[in-house]
This record gives sequence, structure tokens and C-alpha cells, in this order.
Amino acid sequence: MSDPSARTFTGDFRRFFLRGLVVLLPSVLTLWIVVKAYQFVDKSIAEPINRGVRIAMVNTARVWSPMREMFDPTLEEVDGEIDAIVAAGKRAPERTAVVSRIRADKINAWWIEHHWYMDLIGLVVAIIIVYVAGRLLGGFFGRRIYRKLEQLITTVPVFKQVYPYVKQIVDFLFSDDQPIKFNRVVAVEYPRKGIWSVGFQTGATLRSLQERAGEAVTVFIPSSPTPFTGYTITVHRDDVIELPMSVEEAIRFAVSGGVLVPTHQEASWSPSSDAIPTGLVPLPGSVEKPPPGADSPSSVG
Repeated sequence: MSDPSARTFTGDFRRFFLRGLVVLLPSVLTLWIVVKAYQFVDKSIAEPINRGVRIAMVNTARVWSPMREMFDPTLEEVDGEIDAIVAAGKRAPERTAVVSRIRADKINAWWIEHHWYMDLIGLVVAIIIVYVAGRLLGGFFGRRIYRKLEQLITTVPVFKQVYPYVKQIVDFLFSDDQPIKFNRVVAVEYPRKGIWSVGFQTGATLRSLQERAGEAVTVFIPSSPTPFTGYTITVHRDDVIELPMSVEEAIRFAVSGGVLVPTHQEASWSPSSDAIPTGLVPLPGSVEKPPPGADSPSSVG
């Protein structure tokens, strides 16, 4: 045990600084991701839609009298704009062009300065477009068109190297029709006896394997820190230990490399301690370490 009197300012500062990072960093990173996602949607999706709506308003104002009366410039405004252009040494433009430009400026000012909430139109339209696309792609013809589009994308250089992995991540996070359905969280000895891996039981095994392995199940072993990739193995049902964890807790455990352990599953001893505390019950099938000098047991195949 360290002597409290031996503490230094540098050590205390480092310890408390790291503690502050542990507390604040998850919240700050989550907020940063949410803000960046909103900025991307606003600039890359909503704003182009809003710009298109404003262009449509400009074109509508040319033929629809209520909007023309609202946004058309007066004769004095048109003459003043033409005089300013001529005074700058430029050729006088046509009056129709000046009227269109002033009308567009008035619509932009009306939109941005006095009706800023109109920017929500782009966001609402984007949500509606995504919803309609989901409805259309859910049908027979929509799925066929989507598959053809995917085949086209996967033939384009660069896209074919990036798109499959991005789609895999999106499908894992959001898709209702995930290729992997997790029934329960389990632990199996993989990749060899004595090494325990946390995985997900996905169901029964293949019939051909069932005939040879007996009553076996299929288990998906996720990789860290990308749990959407991993290994699919078949093991006997008796060699599987069901863990009292939810699928979400197991995924967090895999993504963090074992750092994020559920509170109800925290061990009563630290792996950094010199000795394993007494009272721990070894897992079924595990082999106790022989005392020094004793003959090593034969390896289990």
C-alpha cells in the first residue's frame, strides 16, 4: 500500500486528470458525434433541398400573381439597380434579368431573415424521402431495383472496396432483417481448451454436423472491436455455458475489448493482483494449474 505522504502534485494531477477524462470523455464524444451528424444532414441533405425549394419559389413567382405581388420589385428598385450597374461602368442589363435577380434576393431575405424556421422544410422532406424509399424498397420491384443498383455500385472502383463494409456496419446497427439473430449469450472454449470466448448462440447446427457431433449448436464469436465480424463455430451443447448477460452488454464487452464489464458480472479480484483469491470456482472443463515441479498433464485435444 502506497504511503499518502509520498504523493506528489504531478502524480495527483495525473490521476485526477485521467479520472476527469473517464467521466467527461464519453459524454463529450457522444455530443460531438450527434452535432457532427446533424451538421452533415443539415448541410449535405437539408440545405440542398431548401435551395431547391427557394428556386421553385422564384420560378413560381413569375407566373403566380399572389407571389409576384409579394416579391416583385418596384419600378424604382429596378431603375436603381440598373443605374448602379451603369455607374459601375458595365453594360445595362435587360429589365427582366434585373427583376428576376431582385425577386430571388427578396425571397432569400424573406426565407433567411424573417422565416428562419423554413429551414426545417429540408429536414422534413429528407425524412419523408427516406421513409418513401424504405416503403418502395420493401416491395418486390423495389428489392430488384435495389439489387441492380448494388451490383452497379460494386463494379465502380473505390466504391467496391468501401461500400460492402459500410453496408455491413449499417445492416448490423439498423436493419430489422439482420443475417445474424442472437438467441443468447454464451461462453465456449475457443480457439482451444482453456481459453474461454464470449459469443452468441445463433441456433442449431447443420444436419450433416449434427449426425457426427451429436446434439450441437452454432455459436458466433465476435471480433474486437468490430463485433459484426467474427467466427462461426459448432460445439456440443454440453460444452456451452449460458451467461446471464444481455446481447447489448455482450456487444459492449466485445467492442471495448473486455473493458466494459456489466456491473453484475464484475469479478471479485483484479487480474493485476499477484495471486488468484481463494473461493473462486473454476469453470466447467477448465484444468487447474499444477504445482511447481509436478508433471504437466497431457494436453487435451
